[in-house]
Amino acid sequence: MRSDVVKKGMQTAPQRSLFNALGLTEEELERPLVGIVSSYNEIVPGHMNIDKIVEAVKTGVAMAGGTPIVFPAIAVCDGIAMGHIGMKYSLVTRDLIADSTECMALAHQFDALVMVPNCDKNVPGLLMAAARVNIPTVFVSGGPMLAGHVNGQKTSLSSMFEAVGANAAGKMSDEEVDNYVCNACPTCGSCSGMYTANSMNCLTEAIGMGLQGNGTIPAVYSQRIKLAKHAGMKVMELLEKNIRPRDILTKEAFMNALTVDMALGCSTNTMLHLPAIAHEAGVEINLDIANEISAKTPNLCHLAPAGHHYMEELNEAGGIYAVMNELAQAGLLNTDLITATGKTVGENIRGCENKNPEIIRPIDDPYMKTGGIAVLRGNIAPDSCVVKRSAVVPEMMVHEGPARVFDCEEDAIDAIKSGKIVEGDVVVIRYEGPKGGPGMREMLNPTSAIAGMGLGSSVALITDGRFSGASRGASIGHVSPEAAVGGPIALIEEGDIIAIDIPANTINVKVSDEEMAKRKEAWTPKEPKVKTGYLARYASMVTSADKGAILQIK
Repeated sequence: MRSDVVKKGMQTAPQRSLFNALGLTEEELERPLVGIVSSYNEIVPGHMNIDKIVEAVKTGVAMAGGTPIVFPAIAVCDGIAMGHIGMKYSLVTRDLIADSTECMALAHQFDALVMVPNCDKNVPGLLMAAARVNIPTVFVSGGPMLAGHVNGQKTSLSSMFEAVGANAAGKMSDEEVDNYVCNACPTCGSCSGMYTANSMNCLTEAIGMGLQGNGTIPAVYSQRIKLAKHAGMKVMELLEKNIRPRDILTKEAFMNALTVDMALGCSTNTMLHLPAIAHEAGVEINLDIANEISAKTPNLCHLAPAGHHYMEELNEAGGIYAVMNELAQAGLLNTDLITATGKTVGENIRGCENKNPEIIRPIDDPYMKTGGIAVLRGNIAPDSCVVKRSAVVPEMMVHEGPARVFDCEEDAIDAIKSGKIVEGDVVVIRYEGPKGGPGMREMLNPTSAIAGMGLGSSVALITDGRFSGASRGASIGHVSPEAAVGGPIALIEEGDIIAIDIPANTINVKVSDEEMAKRKEAWTPKEPKVKTGYLARYASMVTSADKGAILQIK
């Protein structure tokens, strides 16, 4: 066993004395040591139930003959961090989570791992760690929140943000907002739409690192406790068969994940996370592949905020395996790949029927013939930018209008709420990228303000920051190169005409090359917004690689 290096022989007597201090018996030390990475905390609603998931995993590991040992991983709640300096820290935690988990796993020589994440950055962070450490690993998430109910309608966190915008526009009273506050987020779990957390948990299932139901079984269902026990048992089977993450995380598996991503209409943040996870697994993917897959993959699901369906309904309709089964019927998936179940993709999804064709559209009757995410390029974003196409209304698929330019999120929100943004405008928020932010903040507040003001079908927003899976409308983020390194978005001036054509995958400012060259020559870098602390160190280390798709600390 891998853990023998800290358990066997006279040279490990000091280590055994420390295991003795932990209260571990000789019998327990004869078994494989299974690290359970718990992201439990009491500040993130998606994590407040994870202590129960972890106890169930421990039970499963012990039932199957292993010795479970828990250690922690941090997690930030993007909703609580939204709209202030805290959002600058959200994305950077992904790398902290990956680094710290790698440190713990290798320093203590665990034989196998069970990862228990749930929210936006600790799911990809732990997937990155799993690929690095490369010992048998299974994922089991804390599960999604149930949808809220307001005025007889199902709702979620994105409705809450939009309610604030509606209140600012005088369209909703304080009392009505309070009703949303008390009812939009009714249970523990990752927020109930197809936002980043649920997107990544679903893709963990699709890529083969989680068991069936990992992405969709609600947090409050007893079925999730059973799933956690099975995850604990399953990791012991993977250990016996020596099936490791890099056996599962192949290039073909990432192609499957991207295909499922397009069918589900996942968060645009998946376009940051999947390439980063692939990089750790020794697989290189770029955003050109995303467009190629999107072109041939129909969009089968319209979950909130793209539509009015929620994770609990996707679960009832058959979950991710039912979606994959639809895709496999059209030959869009590689079904011969090994997964964390110990079986192939094809064996996993066989017989997983679509129980509700309104929630999961049949392959021959999709919401759209192309996937839910589009990558755009043009003279504003020569490397790339990303839009959640499935959440864009038809009238905004092609849009042209004057730029309203802001150098931070706060200034843009003030202008939106004060009525200075009007129909036809294109709001440009820059200097919010990985270096310029620093930290690449999520722009849910300005997009929600636009929707709340009733401008969601007439105003576009582009940024070198990023967008939440909760964003809807023509919200185009991840613009690369970012403004802080002199990307063209830094050169846009108030009133410049911006042309967006999502079906053609283009985004351009109607300014001549000569004029842009003059602006570039006159451009000077802005002073960093944060000069000390971890964010400053992050900004000095982060690089945009693979045409802006991967954020890697070097």
